Amino acid sequence: MSTKHTIPSDEDLTAFIDGELTPEEAARIEAMVNEDESTAERLEFLARASLPFEQAFAPLLAEAPRQKLETMLAAIPAQPSARPASTPAFASRRRFLGALAASLVAGIAIDRAVIGIGRSFSAKDENSEWRAVVADYISLYTPETLAGPVPERDVQASQLAGLDEKLGLSLSPEAVSLPGIDFKRALMLQYDGKPLAQVAYLDPETGPMALCIVRSDADPKAPDLESRKGMNVVYWSNGTHAFMLIGHAAADRMTALAEGVRGKVAV
Repeated sequence: MSTKHTIPSDEDLTAFIDGELTPEEAARIEAMVNEDESTAERLEFLARASLPFEQAFAPLLAEAPRQKLETMLAAIPAQPSARPASTPAFASRRRFLGALAASLVAGIAIDRAVIGIGRSFSAKDENSEWRAVVADYISLYTPETLAGPVPERDVQASQLAGLDEKLGLSLSPEAVSLPGIDFKRALMLQYDGKPLAQVAYLDPETGPMALCIVRSDADPKAPDLESRKGMNVVYWSNGTHAFMLIGHAAADRMTALAEGVRGKVAV
């Protein structure tokens, strides 16, 4: 009756391929390969997988945080090695993949640190989050959302008066008008428990556009430009309120429109 052997692991088979086993261990694996068809097939698969990993991952390793990686590897206790003296200077495939994995872990840690730093900087700009929320909302608008005739001036004034009461502003149809762009409606929303005014427009060329305003005690900030949800956003603050003009028009046009309305909006 034949003796039943424990099926070798992929690690053992890879070590066999790489010549890392002692003569006794290698003989044991060889005997098992000769006796068991599934083990032989697995060995053949792993042997075919002996691709040039070093060359393939060289660019990745070149970009890896080497100093941190070396520190991590140096902290791993040395293990007795049965490797023959003829083993190539470059680490075996198992050690190489281990180093690669470690470099990826280190890289991921650094990436997360960078993301964390970015978020901490963003947190200093209290306007960033509300602009993101508004962009999500406005991105749902289509020209059909704002279809219909342009309201008469007295209707515009009435809608804007409701915003004035909540925000402590003095808005008029003339103050919020944008040249060549139709005023569609003014309404009060809410963000984080605070009133958020939205004046919606329809640009015949590029579609929906909106001027949004919230109270803010941040320091005055000159207009700046960013992109959100495929739209251009010009934002600024005056010490009491934060403003943003968002739309699909080109950046230079959005900047010019924002500068015009900024000069007309009075507190």
